[in-house]
Amino acid sequence: MPYHPVAIGSLSLGGNIFLAPVAGYSDRSFRSICVDCGASFTYTEMVSAEALVRDNDKTERLLRKAENETAYAVQIFGGNPDVIAKAAALVAEKTDCACIDINCGCPVPKIVKTGAGAALTKNPEKLYAVVQAVVRALEYAKRRIPVTVKIRSGWDDKTITWKEAADAALSAGVKAITMHPRTRAQGYEGKADWNALKELVSFVSGRVGVFGSGDLFSPEDARAMFEATGCDAVMFARGAMGNPFIFTKTKALLTTGSYEDVGIEARIDAGFRELKLLIEDKGEACACKEMRKRFCAYIKGFEGSAQYRKQVVSAQTADDYREIFQALIVKTE
Repeated sequence: MPYHPVAIGSLSLGGNIFLAPVAGYSDRSFRSICVDCGASFTYTEMVSAEALVRDNDKTERLLRKAENETAYAVQIFGGNPDVIAKAAALVAEKTDCACIDINCGCPVPKIVKTGAGAALTKNPEKLYAVVQAVVRALEYAKRRIPVTVKIRSGWDDKTITWKEAADAALSAGVKAITMHPRTRAQGYEGKADWNALKELVSFVSGRVGVFGSGDLFSPEDARAMFEATGCDAVMFARGAMGNPFIFTKTKALLTTGSYEDVGIEARIDAGFRELKLLIEDKGEACACKEMRKRFCAYIKGFEGSAQYRKQVVSAQTADDYREIFQALIVKTE
């Protein structure tokens, strides 16, 4: 059966449908909604090792666990082995996360130019040094936390390095590998090469779990990735934005063969639950500003949503959102 338990080292998870780390989205408010909707495992936004070591308060807030998360992962990034080792030790000290993931795939130029993110997929020797430093740092921590990595397929179509990167990560002691099978040059454009993910599964050959990401926008996409690649788990990223119900529907599809769709009322209700949690974390002004893009995502695809998006982008308070969406709900009844 495609839906099944997964182990990451000593960590046992009841399912294999994950929320990927997404900058600007996978804070604990959104992760909480995704857990309510059936996400088996969730990842924090990408956290800077340099900022953590500098004791940046804003960065530390990214580490917080949602109240309903029984297990979650913190994803960190950095290109300096000494610094990222210190950061990992701080994560172990300050959180009760169940896993630390190292981002070796982010294609954003400001990340890559520091030697982090996708620069590590391109440079397996440095990837090994970074991962080994984290693994060793955690060996001295009070809690033993499994380390995982997320890689890209390569730098560009002429520099495909996933095999070397995976080999380096395995040698350094990772307990799982996630691949987004696009190159750094592709960014988030073009088509993900699921065949590369299938080849990674074969290359790893059961030594650790392999998780897939890329072009997952529906339950059918997740089922297709499982069938095409044989990966152990899938990660929803952009496909979960405004649609945390994708976890509920995917689990239903994989276990029963069908699922029910979700109406506008349920989407808006989820948005307000997320807003409430975000206000608790960031205050009303900041939360309402942040929720503009998220509410736009929640109503995407519904008839007449364009006119409501125009109102959402200027919402300042929770009452503004209530007024906007009460009108939408009444109209659709």
